[in-house]
Amino acid sequence: MTTQAEPKPQAKGAHARAASLTPQRRTEIARRAALKKAGFPQATHKGAVRLGDVGVECYVLDDGRRVLTQESFLKGMGRAAKAKGGQGVLTAVDDTPAFLAAANLKPFIDIEISASTAPIEFSSLTGIKVMGYAAELLPEVCRVYLAARDKKVLLPGQRHIAERADQLVRALAVLGITALVDEATGYQDVRDRQALQALLDSYLRKEHAAWAKRFPDEFYREMFRLKGWTYPTVSGARPGVVGRYTTDVVYARIAPGLVKELEQKNPSEAGQRKAKHHQWLTDDIGHPALGAHLHAVVGFMRASDNWNRFKELLDRAFPVKGTQFALPLED
Repeated sequence: MTTQAEPKPQAKGAHARAASLTPQRRTEIARRAALKKAGFPQATHKGAVRLGDVGVECYVLDDGRRVLTQESFLKGMGRAAKAKGGQGVLTAVDDTPAFLAAANLKPFIDIEISASTAPIEFSSLTGIKVMGYAAELLPEVCRVYLAARDKKVLLPGQRHIAERADQLVRALAVLGITALVDEATGYQDVRDRQALQALLDSYLRKEHAAWAKRFPDEFYREMFRLKGWTYPTVSGARPGVVGRYTTDVVYARIAPGLVKELEQKNPSEAGQRKAKHHQWLTDDIGHPALGAHLHAVVGFMRASDNWNRFKELLDRAFPVKGTQFALPLED
């Protein structure tokens, strides 16, 4: 008689991870897998670049292409995000995008630009099909409008686009030369560290302040309810693990590196700290950030039936700073 082989540890782990996923997350993974099977490139990273007063949503795809979403691209150029009727960007008969299809712009479009104007459809991190354009196309389109402006052939409805193009080119030039100098000198690593330190300095004091109540009782009542503990305890003291949970759901999600900085300023000695972590937060930035985050955390607690469900909601809305949300992808 043969016996069924015991599942390998890796398989057990995969099953456990799958079982822990929310229905929404399973749907996202399934959508990504379907789009991947259909041949759509997959986004691996997502971010936003600010050019002047415009936020441009951007992605990096699994084939290395940098892409701006169609909506961001058009808003950046000062155009409506969608054509009339909500059908997106219409193209001319020769597949030139609508923002370059005007006859007066044709003389300024070279072969290289024409080869890169095709829209790119790809799968977002949540499995939604997104339309975008190569990031390198944005400065090229700006160049076309500025060349047409210099030749004084712009139509009245194109002048505001040329003005936006001028602003974008200036912003891109500053970003470009700064990035080149930082990379050539190795300063980008120092720059990133200094930016993080400046952020932390805005959140933290040099010396801790006098104690004042910052955590509402409801925060602890809800924590005890979700963990199935009796509130309050007979002695009135809280289990030692409450501090670890508080660090995870509060301080680790306010600013990157905040927990590490707090541990250095407020170390635990023989299980005791000389002050509460929140006594190290600044009044102008640290405490308002703490209060706003606690308000959101308590809301998620109220909406949850157990600790695991609460953590799922919290991880999605406020992931631990300095980490990326894990994306279990199909092979």
